[in-house]
Amino acid sequence: MADLRSRPNATATSNFNNNKVEKEASENGKENSKKLEKSDPMIYVVFISLLFDLLAFTIILPLLPSLLEYYRQNDASGLYAVLTERVRWFQQLLGAPERYISVLFGGFLGSMFSFLQFVASPIVGGLSDYYGRKPVLLVCATGIALSYLIWACSSNFALFVLARFVGGISKGNISLCMSVITDVSSVKTRGRGMALVGVAFSLGFIVGPMIGAMFAIFSDKSASGGAWFVLPSLLACGLATGDLLVVAFCLRETLPKEKRVKEISSALSYGLQLLNFSAIFRFAAIKNVPKKDIDALRSIGLIYFLYLFLYSGLEFTVTFLMYHKFGYTSMDQAKMFLTTGIIMTLLQGSVVRRLPEAKIKGYAIFSLYLIVPAFILVGLAEGSRMLYAGMILFAISTAFAVTCLTTLVSKYGNDDQKGSVLGIFRSLGALARALGPVVGCIAFWCVGSKITYIAGGLLLIYPALALQRARV
Repeated sequence: MADLRSRPNATATSNFNNNKVEKEASENGKENSKKLEKSDPMIYVVFISLLFDLLAFTIILPLLPSLLEYYRQNDASGLYAVLTERVRWFQQLLGAPERYISVLFGGFLGSMFSFLQFVASPIVGGLSDYYGRKPVLLVCATGIALSYLIWACSSNFALFVLARFVGGISKGNISLCMSVITDVSSVKTRGRGMALVGVAFSLGFIVGPMIGAMFAIFSDKSASGGAWFVLPSLLACGLATGDLLVVAFCLRETLPKEKRVKEISSALSYGLQLLNFSAIFRFAAIKNVPKKDIDALRSIGLIYFLYLFLYSGLEFTVTFLMYHKFGYTSMDQAKMFLTTGIIMTLLQGSVVRRLPEAKIKGYAIFSLYLIVPAFILVGLAEGSRMLYAGMILFAISTAFAVTCLTTLVSKYGNDDQKGSVLGIFRSLGALARALGPVVGCIAFWCVGSKITYIAGGLLLIYPALALQRARV
């Protein structure tokens, strides 16, 4: 009887203990969940690394006209004269004004740089899947720093082109940084990491050109007094060296050996397939994943390419439009790009990085639709107010589009394929940026700015519709 009487108490005690254990487990689960919500410190290391890299990269942008003029007068290699004749033929074919020949030439140099990125990004991604992220990032950062050092020593145009070649082929670091973010983030925190990449881009493209503009003013006063570009090139080299040190001493390896590709041949085989453009669009190198994942990658990749192809072509010619149609000075243009840069930075730092995973696709669709009226307004603009309205919509759209699309694509592929997936994705963007400016330039000078921007804006409806219908 005593035993029977004690059982209810024992049962009650047992239930109490069980409830206590369950409660503690629940609380521990919540605490662990909160911990999982926190971003890995490596994301902020990547942010600092990218900021150094982009500041160095953008310093040269406002210097290109002065650099081309310097090499026109001081090129002992003869390469500038040969290439200028080719560009002059293209310029005359389009009927572009004589004063824009240096702009067209700069556009071709930019296309070369983007094409090299297109080649390098997936190869670098594949190598990182075998060797790990950090060693390959160190090689890329070293190559970028070396390119600025070659620029500082470029007494002739051939050396300058070599510097741009080395820089372009080393630019796989950006896709690697995205791979690092994918390695250390969960589905919920990945969007924040990708948004920080966007913030780094926005800050780089705000501050870097401002630094470069100061050197441009200096160069206008003393372009005939010697190699004035040595100082900005050494500053860029110093920033790139800072990026190298950050990677060397602050970044930890984020891809463990057990998650890497087992054979280097399989890591490189997909890189060789990239000589076949159709293989890139088909993501043919990504194997052993469900068919629905491959279909999703192909859909997002095509949407991304079409978007950036049209976008970059129109973006490249905006400076022509502001100067040719509105008579904007370099200072007026600086104010415009400063305005759009600030808007993008604020949105990416406050809104985009906090987007929940479930809303990424919706915001990507929104951003693709928003770019349509942006470019139509720019094409129809007859005054600064409408031009600013279009460019502000352009900035809002840009703040969301690439970051959201990159976050979407980063969900796919096995752990040892993330670098390859993002490398191919980045290559599609580089290919679009290599082709878009040339086509945009041709359209601008053949049919005029209004038709170019309105037609380009309307064509951008297709990527938005395609993403809306895609099952990703």
